[in-house]
Amino acid sequence: MNPFYHRAHYLTSALQLKDAPPDQGFEAAFAGRSNAGKSSAINAIVQQKALARTSKTPGRTQLLNFFELDDQRRLVDLPGYGYAKVPQAVQNHWGKALETYLRERQSLQGVFLLMDIRHPLTEFDWQMIEWCRHCELPLHIALTKADKLSRGAAKATLHKVQATLKRESRGLEVSLQLFSAPERQGVDEAHAVLDQWLDLETKIPAPHPGAL
Repeated sequence: MNPFYHRAHYLTSALQLKDAPPDQGFEAAFAGRSNAGKSSAINAIVQQKALARTSKTPGRTQLLNFFELDDQRRLVDLPGYGYAKVPQAVQNHWGKALETYLRERQSLQGVFLLMDIRHPLTEFDWQMIEWCRHCELPLHIALTKADKLSRGAAKATLHKVQATLKRESRGLEVSLQLFSAPERQGVDEAHAVLDQWLDLETKIPAPHPGAL
């Protein structure tokens, strides 16, 4: 695991893009249907218990939540989408905020899309995939809650989703993995993707104490 992600701390929340931090550096955004385990996945990736709020009531994330890793790198928790008990007017607002962020944010390097492995590729997931394709954003999909299936069933679902995406993604740059927050499965794979997006592979390490 990359200890760099443990540095993540809450920076700010924004209802609209104009209220977001300055558009500079590198950002990776996390998106997902409201009950896909997005907050739990973020917490597992940053190796913290409660950076992203988790709730038994889906739809709690209603803002763009920015978490800072350093002065040039951020993770962004996007509004959960597709939960029926949220009023339609609110869902419409979330959709517009998401689309504006994905289309206009210059520092955004890629979207990390969380899908419940038991219910992948919902209508809302396809909407996010289409937005990424339209905005020419790299997309990485994590099939969450992999521990809810047997190892064989999880791999079978992974291959099925992979085949569907290859057939339907129409040139979109997309990668795929299994993920389980409780078992920390897939955290290293997630870090590898984020390392690339956030330009950590070429990041100059901090000087050793006492070095010139």
